[in-house]
Amino acid sequence: MTGRMLQAGPGGRQGFSLIELLIVLIILGLLASLVGPRLFRHVDDARVGTTRAQIELLGTALDSYRLDVGRYPTTEQGLEALRTEPSGVRNWNGPYLPRPIPRDPWGNDYVYKSPGDHGDYDLLSYGADGQPGGEGDNAEIRSWE
Repeated sequence: MTGRMLQAGPGGRQGFSLIELLIVLIILGLLASLVGPRLFRHVDDARVGTTRAQIELLGTALDSYRLDVGRYPTTEQGLEALRTEPSGVRNWNGPYLPRPIPRDPWGNDYVYKSPGDHGDYDLLSYGADGQPGGEGDNAEIRSWE
């Protein structure tokens, strides 16, 4: 018979040596270091895609609000006007969202301004860092782009 025969240990058990286990752990570590960054890149891409989809959903709700009320909610009323009727507003036929106002995938509130600098309203997420500006995952995701 060719190959290595495992000898039974003191308890009658066969097993792997410490060297064999270390080699397997090193190989797994190398694989994880190669595959891990690619997976995290996909997670970040998914967060950006989710943010864009949520901004579109909020934009649709804002348009429905405008059709009923005749204008978009003011900056002071904010996106909460899509869920609860603001005082002094006529023809409100909401709620315009079935669930509470979502936060962006990084856990930050969306920034809403009406009238906006780029249209009737500006709606944006500041990205991963939650700060204006930035590049890559920290870049702003805007409704007007």
